Amino acid sequence: MTGDRVTDRVTLLGAGVMGAGIATLVLGQGFPVLLIDIDGAALDKARSDVEAQLRMAQLMGARGGDTGELSTSTVAADAAESTVVIEAITERADLKAAALREMTRIVRPGTPLVSNTSSIPIAELAAVLDRPEDLAGTHFMNPAYLIGTVEVVKAAGTARATMDAVTGLLTALGRVPVVVGDAPGFVTSRILHPMINAAARVVQAGTATAEAVDTLMRDCLGHRTGPLRTADLIGLDNLVDSLAVLHARTGDEDCLPCELLLAKVREGSLGRKSGRGFFDYQEAMP
Repeated sequence: MTGDRVTDRVTLLGAGVMGAGIATLVLGQGFPVLLIDIDGAALDKARSDVEAQLRMAQLMGARGGDTGELSTSTVAADAAESTVVIEAITERADLKAAALREMTRIVRPGTPLVSNTSSIPIAELAAVLDRPEDLAGTHFMNPAYLIGTVEVVKAAGTARATMDAVTGLLTALGRVPVVVGDAPGFVTSRILHPMINAAARVVQAGTATAEAVDTLMRDCLGHRTGPLRTADLIGLDNLVDSLAVLHARTGDEDCLPCELLLAKVREGSLGRKSGRGFFDYQEAMP
C-alpha cells in the first residue's frame, strides 16, 4: 500500500454488514474498492447499503473529498491487481482460511492480506497459508465509517512490511490503528463479548429488562450505548459465533452463549439488521 488514491486498489471479500461498512469507509476517503462475494444478490444489496451509508457519512462529516469508485464481482480472480485484500466474511475460521488461501494464489506475493475478525486468532488462519507473513488482522467496529479507532492484530509470523502497509492504509483512511498481540478475541471482544453474554443472562433470569440493564450500564457505569444495544448493533448471530470461538479456544465458561442469545438467533431476531433483537428497530428499517 502506498496511500495513493490513484494507484491503490482495495479489495474486500464479503458483502455483508462489515464488508459494506468497510467499503463505505474506504470509498468515502477517495480510494477505489472492489467488493467480491459469491452471491450476486448480496452484492446488489451491499451497493445499495453503501450508497445509503455514504449519505449518512456525509451528514456526519465522516467523509473526505472525492468518493472512490465501487466495483463488484463474483469472481475471485478479479482481485489479482489488488494492493491490499481485506477479508470480511462470516466469523467462521474454515471459511476465512479458505478465502485467504485462495487469495494467496491470486494476488502478487507481498500483497498484504487482512482478516477482519472479532475473535479468531490470526496465527490460526496464517497456518494454512503459503505466505503467512503477508497476513495481519483487523477488528473494525460497526459502523466502520464512523468509528475512528481500529484494533490491529500482529501474529508472531506477520512481516514488518505487512504491518507497515496495514497501519499506513488505516492512517490514510483517517483511522487510528492500535496494534495488539494475537489471542482469541484480542482485546475488545475478549472483554466485551463475555460482558454482553452476562447482560443477556441477567435478562434471561428475569432480574431486569433489557432496557433496565442498558440504562444502568449507560447512566451509572458510562457504557455509551449499553451492552444489549451494542449486541444488536454487532448482530446477535455474529455475537454467538464469536462467543463460540472464544469458548472453544479458551475454555472460559463465561463465553458459552446463553440460551436467550441462542433463542433469539433461532427465531431470526438478530438485532438492527433484522429489525428486532433485544430492542425493536422496525420503524428504522428502510
